[in-house]
Amino acid sequence: WLALHLENVTMSLSGQYKCTFATYPYGTKAAKIQLIVKAEEERHYLKKVWLNQTLEIPCLEDTTSENFSIYPLKWLVGENGRKEELVSKEPACPAVYRNSSVLYRQRVLLGLNNALKVFPTKITDDGRVFSCHVLYHPERVQKSSTTVRVFGK
Repeated sequence: WLALHLENVTMSLSGQYKCTFATYPYGTKAAKIQLIVKAEEERHYLKKVWLNQTLEIPCLEDTTSENFSIYPLKWLVGENGRKEELVSKEPACPAVYRNSSVLYRQRVLLGLNNALKVFPTKITDDGRVFSCHVLYHPERVQKSSTTVRVFGK
């Protein structure tokens, strides 16, 4: 009989909702429902960098509402639909670097606020897509992808 209609649903609407109504002659009735807004949002960016300089890519740069440093994250690099993990980080643990990548083995570092640093940039980095994945709930992943353009002087 009663319905709650939500428009423009965002993840901030997740939570427990309670409906209470009075009936006659049975008294007050209540029902609770847990709303989980599932989302896998991905933001896309373009980053321009000079050849042989340090490339620094923030993880989830436009997100200020939550502290994502308390959640597991990983950085991947991709090209032509293939993705390779570069580094992963669990809360309160040191970062784990994946040494399988020949191109990035000694050139990546996890910086402040989980930013990915690549030094030095090479021409082979041009067109690569670096993505940060933050698992902040078992059913929710925030992603940001950055396509890199490398310029020479």
